Amino acid sequence: MEKAKVYFIKDITPENVVKVFKELNIDLKGNVAVKVHSGERGNQNYLKPLFMKPIIDYVNGTVVECNTAYDGARDTTEKHEKLLEEHEWSKYFNVDIMDSESDIVLDIPNGKVIKKNYVGSHINNYDSMLVLSHFKGHPMGGYGGALKQLSIGVASSKGKRYIHCCGNDGTYEDMFHQDQDSFLESMADAASSVVEHFKGNIAYINVMCNMSVDCDCCNVAEDPCMKDIGILASLDPIAIDEACIDLVKSSNDPGRDHLLERINSRHGTHTIEAAVNLGFGTKEYELIKID
Repeated sequence: MEKAKVYFIKDITPENVVKVFKELNIDLKGNVAVKVHSGERGNQNYLKPLFMKPIIDYVNGTVVECNTAYDGARDTTEKHEKLLEEHEWSKYFNVDIMDSESDIVLDIPNGKVIKKNYVGSHINNYDSMLVLSHFKGHPMGGYGGALKQLSIGVASSKGKRYIHCCGNDGTYEDMFHQDQDSFLESMADAASSVVEHFKGNIAYINVMCNMSVDCDCCNVAEDPCMKDIGILASLDPIAIDEACIDLVKSSNDPGRDHLLERINSRHGTHTIEAAVNLGFGTKEYELIKID
């Protein structure tokens, strides 16, 4: 497989999100789902709607989210819709909670751990997807980027629990007591099914700012430990995440080691390795810097 192209721009502005996306030279056709993280109530680090507005307007997209599998402000459609209003997503965009009615199954015939992925039924309303990810650490996955958005992010509430429980219909508590590598492999399996569903009509942007060791799903997250790095765009979800990891590793920021400890202690890059083995991308990339 030839090297994937990953475009990088250092200055983080709403306009530069559009600029780096244009380098991909992709026309996201039809109804475009824009997957964001709505941010848990109380979280201070998630990417705000006004920052996302130029790129969402540019692709004429609908903001999509799915309900969570843990207690909080987003575990039911009613509560999630209220939070989307509070965080002003619904003020600026058409918003769709994809599992608000039901979920459907995406088959994963070559999945290593799971053979099916439960996603919101509304995914069938969209012809293409833009995956907007805030790159940061994560308490369970080690890091959050494009692969996590594709897997846990797109999965329905039921699907999130299914991934966390490595293919078992476990309880809430069971989600936190699984073999770590199997959980990460389940995420890679789930991500592959979403890539296959959109069949090339999908693109990825990772924004490396507000980089805490905690995810935007934490209502009380650590403050960012590193300075902002930049914006990346690619048509390969594996390559874009690998490039982000490499940019953290090569940084001389004093907070780098804290973030890497979170990633490494959770075997975070095992998700990337598992995704490579599934064959829906490569971690071999060319980083193309633009001004």
